[in-house]
Amino acid sequence: MRLVSLEIGVVLPTSTPDPARPILGDVRASARFAEELELGSVWSTDHLIASAPILDSTVVLSTAAAVTERITVGYAVMLLALRPVAWAAKQISTLQYVSGGRVVLGVGTGNPAHGDIGWRAAGVPFRERGARTDRALEVLSDLVEGRTAQIDDSEVTLAPGAPMPPVIVAGDAAAALRRAAAYGDGWACVGLSPDAVAARLEELAALAADHQRPAPAVTVVAPALSEDLGEAVETLAAYHEAGAERVILAPTEHGWQRDYEHAAALRSAMAGG
Repeated sequence: MRLVSLEIGVVLPTSTPDPARPILGDVRASARFAEELELGSVWSTDHLIASAPILDSTVVLSTAAAVTERITVGYAVMLLALRPVAWAAKQISTLQYVSGGRVVLGVGTGNPAHGDIGWRAAGVPFRERGARTDRALEVLSDLVEGRTAQIDDSEVTLAPGAPMPPVIVAGDAAAALRRAAAYGDGWACVGLSPDAVAARLEELAALAADHQRPAPAVTVVAPALSEDLGEAVETLAAYHEAGAERVILAPTEHGWQRDYEHAAALRSAMAGG
């Protein structure tokens, strides 16, 4: 079974959704290992204060980019609304510059499971995070690429500019789908089934057509896969058939090295190896 067009990404050991199992590992070693295994991408989660210890995503991805040459480095996902948009754009453009154009920008509004303490600490109203994200996306590409953008009453130009990375908008709510259709090159979901992915992609295509844009590409985060390699590959084939172009595998209790080796085994099996 050849599914070489389905990319497999892995999460860097920077945090975990489970506060009982915080995962803080060696970012340099894990990024290098993922590249050695010829995986497609490495990803960092993002928050100021989460339900478990968490590292800063831009620092993590800069570190990963510095010790690798080819692998994609991605935010999964950046909470744009937590930051002044000009600062976020400066971080993104600088990372794109120093990485040699290897950034993918996942964007989201945050998991309510983490609460609102991080938002309050940043001085950002939790209830306004969706609107702030939309306003940021309206000017982000101009800021990242070094063009003049209007922010409130100021005309702002950041230099040097860098190519705008692909934007993947995350979330399964109606507002997230509308945001992906309006601003995203891609859309990301967490753990949806292949059938659900196919249904959302139809909806996204219709929404994107309203903006005269193509349907966003699909990334599936933390798909439910069997530990049996053959069964897992069949599930990945179903995701590919549903329209997914990438999956990002979630961390497990086995540790990042074994997780990455398993991801590489899946990649080899998909390629018919």
